[in-house]
Amino acid sequence: MLVVLTKTVLLLLLSNIFMTFAWYAHLKELNHKPWLVAVFVSWGIAFFEYLIQVPANRIGYTQLSLGQLKIIQEVITLAVFIPFALYYMKQPLKWDYLWAACCLAGAVYFVFRK
Repeated sequence: MLVVLTKTVLLLLLSNIFMTFAWYAHLKELNHKPWLVAVFVSWGIAFFEYLIQVPANRIGYTQLSLGQLKIIQEVITLAVFIPFALYYMKQPLKWDYLWAACCLAGAVYFVFRK
């Protein structure tokens, strides 16, 4: 179980980095370009995200439930998004990030409890 969980989390972490850049980096880097250019650049980045995300979910689904996979994905999304927002997009740190993390911690508890 630990090997599957580790592989799944690491692959989802990597895929989330790609996903976050695909979804949001164009707001900073391509805001002066037509939106269609941003779409194609984002799709190009998302292609690599899917090459990692699909195997991650297939590996994880061998021992995790669908709900557990989704909650892991959401926790990783927040863990990737906060540093991205702070350091790459230069957004201010907000208490809302802490409250969102607390809500996700509750979700993790409920979806993984026996």
